Amino acid sequence: MEKFYLITGTADLLERLVPSGVKLVQLRVKDAAPDDLRAQAIRARDCCAAHGAQLILNDYWELALELGIDFVHLGQEDMDRADFDALRKAGVRYGLSTHDGAELDRALALEPAYVALGPVYPTLLKQMKWAPQGLDRVRDWKQRVGQTPLVAIGGLTPERALGVLEAGADSAAVVTDIQQADSPEARTGEWLASVSQAN
Repeated sequence: MEKFYLITGTADLLERLVPSGVKLVQLRVKDAAPDDLRAQAIRARDCCAAHGAQLILNDYWELALELGIDFVHLGQEDMDRADFDALRKAGVRYGLSTHDGAELDRALALEPAYVALGPVYPTLLKQMKWAPQGLDRVRDWKQRVGQTPLVAIGGLTPERALGVLEAGADSAAVVTDIQQADSPEARTGEWLASVSQAN
């Protein structure tokens, strides 16, 4: 699994950053009208196809099936509504969010392509009911997931990314650090350079 996992809130930002060498990107669109969401998903799909990047669509698994997007990310609430049999039948892989042991057990039972653990550090993205997990939890999760790839998310920077990768995460996911950067393009370059140093 790619060590750098970019998450963008718009197709605009995705189209700006994927050409710089991003190979794994999630489109996480919130509060968009259905037509806008569909248009952004199509743009993201086509951009990733043109640049050899893997697109993961957040939440909207039915739209992924419709548009031929072969990877989705689902939170715990989304898992309640998802048709995993339909996803498997269509060859759509899925990553699942986890925050505690019960959620991890539930996620692993569904044989995901990866599990995500967060927030590792305090995050500005949204109010979380979970305290920051820390690197010890990353190490513990990696032991528990076995061969399933582990994605760390929450409050990560290029410097912190090396720490979570050394602690056992297979991939470091980032949202805010790049979206709020003065130059998202330059910050993406810093991320790519940083994670390339990880073993």
